[in-house]
Amino acid sequence: MWEALGWGGVAASSLVIGAALGISRRWPRGLIGVVLGFGAGALISSVSFELVKEGYVKGGGLALATGLAAGAVTFYIADRLVQRLGTRSAAGLAGLPLALGALLDGIPEQAVLGLGLAEGAGVGVALLVSIFVSNLPEAIGSSSDMRAAGQSPGRIMRLWALVAVACTLATLGGYAVARVTAERFEAAVDGFAAGALLVMLVGSMIPEATEKARDKAGLAAVLGFAVAAGLSALT
Repeated sequence: MWEALGWGGVAASSLVIGAALGISRRWPRGLIGVVLGFGAGALISSVSFELVKEGYVKGGGLALATGLAAGAVTFYIADRLVQRLGTRSAAGLAGLPLALGALLDGIPEQAVLGLGLAEGAGVGVALLVSIFVSNLPEAIGSSSDMRAAGQSPGRIMRLWALVAVACTLATLGGYAVARVTAERFEAAVDGFAAGALLVMLVGSMIPEATEKARDKAGLAAVLGFAVAAGLSALT
């Protein structure tokens, strides 16, 4: 349990680090786009070599496919609700949709970290790096926008600290689920996380990286994929 909390905290810490960096100075859009592209490639690798592969081995294609569909639909609906909240929010609530979006991304990612630890496979290094890297540009860009909207640094940091704590607890939740459920259910959870991540990647992360970094985003994504694939092979 403590190991799950520890590694979950390491992965989620980049949200707080990114928020602190975002309020400290203005960062070039191109640089944020490159980091987003790198993180997207790393996450695609983790989905391929860790979530889908492990889910198929543990529970077969049907359980995995069910989880994939459920994760995709759930994330899509929740993301639409967050977007509606963002369009209706007053300036004083400008950071809430951004924080909810990060939370929506982080929960399935970090739950899978806990699953791997509970199964005795240790921490998935590629997934851990992917989560850490992909969190940074999201938190930097969001906190920068929140600061420009007039929110205080203290409020911004408290908001992102709460998101980081919730994501850390998701790792513990994944650990607890794996300890009491059958392998087919674990395969569905892997699929659920993979489906949610794929919708997030195609719908927001990759388009944002391309918008900010243009053609460099594709190169960064391939490099991120290569690094994460290499880490998966070593662990």
